[in-house]
Amino acid sequence: MPEQTQSLRAIILDWAGTTVDYGSRAPTQVFVDIFRRRGVEVTVEEARGPMGTAKRDHIAAVAALPRVSAQWQKLHGRVPNNQDVQTIYDEFLPLQKQTLATQSSDVIPGVAKAIAELRRRGLKIGSTTGYTRALMDVVAPIAARGGYAPDAIVCSDEVAAGRPAPWMNFRAAELLGVYPMSSTIIVDDTFVGITAGLAAGAWTIGISQTGNALGLSQSEAESLPASELNARLERIESDFRAVGSHFVIRSVAELPARWHEMERRLK
Repeated sequence: MPEQTQSLRAIILDWAGTTVDYGSRAPTQVFVDIFRRRGVEVTVEEARGPMGTAKRDHIAAVAALPRVSAQWQKLHGRVPNNQDVQTIYDEFLPLQKQTLATQSSDVIPGVAKAIAELRRRGLKIGSTTGYTRALMDVVAPIAARGGYAPDAIVCSDEVAAGRPAPWMNFRAAELLGVYPMSSTIIVDDTFVGITAGLAAGAWTIGISQTGNALGLSQSEAESLPASELNARLERIESDFRAVGSHFVIRSVAELPARWHEMERRLK
């Protein structure tokens, strides 16, 4: 648990599923497609499992799943090795870039307004992502046109290791000029992102509805019966709290309304 602080000075947010790409759908479909090209069927749930990690690490984790590895061995006569992972990763990047350029980089409704309000209150806005800088060079301009442009962006290929290591959070705080980390809140829609926030000594907020844990588009989420949606979100909240998340909200759009409550609880 971070040491208590008199005030929160910065918020560091994830991208896909947290501030853009409702449902964190862009990476998922590319992971499924890239393995299918090699004759290996990966489920959406399997593709989502390592979400939040650096993309090469993500590919390696999916390839190492027993069911996926068994398919690979049956087709190729061996389990996937490091060179296979690198080849998939090299092919993944342009496909992901194309997907991000044509879809799935839109700002989640209410996020731009919420971030503007937090800035008005004096908060610095940082961000981290499992995407590489080349991918973020596609995403960031689209998000900016949608009204969201954080003060700092740190990518997984700019630090020694991506999540669950805390390095991206430390680098974002450095770029924002904010310390100690107990004056910072990390916001993420993945368990590995929350783990990285805790490892950095920051407060953490899990995002339940717009992100990877629910994995639905806005229209899909809103079409669910309220009782079913609430039941799913309650399970997700329980899972986030089990890994140590200090707060869980449905969307970043809720942050301004919840901010004073959070500050009171953290003092």
